Amino acid sequence: MNSTEELFLQALRASLKNESVNRDAPLSTGDWNGLFRLAEMHKVIPMIFEAVCGCPAAQDADRQVVELFKMRAIQSVSAQAVKTDGFMRLYRYLKEAGLSPTVVKGIVCRSLFPNPDYRISSDEDILVPQEQFLSCCEAMTKFGMINSNPGEDINSSYEITFVSKDSPLRIELHRQLFPPQSEAYGELNGFFVEALDNPIELSVQGMTVSTLNHTDNLFYLICHSFKHFLHSGFGIRQVCDITLYANAYGESIDWHRILINCKKINAELFAAAIFGIGEKYLTFDRTAACFPDEWRAIEVDEAPLLDDLLSGGVYGGSSMSRKHSSGMTLNAVVDDKKGKKSGKGIVGTLFPPLKEMQTRYEYLRSAPFLLPMAWAGRIIKYGKEISQSESESASQAMKIGKERVELLKKYRIIR
Repeated sequence: MNSTEELFLQALRASLKNESVNRDAPLSTGDWNGLFRLAEMHKVIPMIFEAVCGCPAAQDADRQVVELFKMRAIQSVSAQAVKTDGFMRLYRYLKEAGLSPTVVKGIVCRSLFPNPDYRISSDEDILVPQEQFLSCCEAMTKFGMINSNPGEDINSSYEITFVSKDSPLRIELHRQLFPPQSEAYGELNGFFVEALDNPIELSVQGMTVSTLNHTDNLFYLICHSFKHFLHSGFGIRQVCDITLYANAYGESIDWHRILINCKKINAELFAAAIFGIGEKYLTFDRTAACFPDEWRAIEVDEAPLLDDLLSGGVYGGSSMSRKHSSGMTLNAVVDDKKGKKSGKGIVGTLFPPLKEMQTRYEYLRSAPFLLPMAWAGRIIKYGKEISQSESESASQAMKIGKERVELLKKYRIIR
């Protein structure tokens, strides 16, 4: 870990405690630029700026750099405030329409931060019972939301993304929490079959919302991070969410059940590493979280996971090469489930099997014979994205993919 990353984590920890960084040594323009880059990668600009701008080290900083940082922070917070207000109005509308929307992630996690709108969310997730899914889609449309992909089949899609006509609000409406067609992690839905049978109500930012019980919620946060880790990464914000949620509701969490479930998906070392990062660099408190001995006994090196998520940014989107490397990691997981040794490399990345392609190309569900056309379109898109930067290449994607497959092995996700 380099000095910029260390300062970044110090600022993030301070932000979670609603404090400023305790630092007297001057921050150079390079320090500010490095912090800005990391904060942008992880979409935590308001949190980092607020924690750093008030410390003594920031007083003699390059004002032009600081003002740019400040402007981006204000823009991010303002946009999030608009999204939060829009979501609250939509949620009330759905409830008044007789529907049963259950909120997951998003505003439930943001409410735990000292300054909720400083924790930016790209979208809000709503889970509804299967029998209410179509009615909820109709209600969303009447409210003024637009299906971002009007050509998809809402009768078979596990989720529909809606966007607002006149605000940055974006909603993912779920009938299931994970794409069931995914061979790598579609099985995760099995843990949440009864999740809507015993929801709880929480007061978040002045409004009462229905959400999953605390055990299901925390396990879902772990599974959501795990899913993205299998792709190209998940980022530090998710560690913050898990840390704050565990601290806030640990007494009500069935830690033993979460550990059993994590073992079923080979994610116990992965989850333990997240808690290790939370304790060492953020604010995870074993006592406040009622963290039991069976979890404390797990020995794991969290450093490789921390390096991976810091370099990857939000959902591993730091580079196109990294994004495209996800084909190798997903193939490795699928092969491991089948008892095979992964060796597909770039071929598997460019020519995924039909089931995987159906999760990305809706038309393949009704017309699987168009798979070659989908492959061709994928390769063209891949080439265009890679060519946008001289630093991106297929060989770089393979290098990152191989390194991340080894990381999966290190945490015993695959053999």
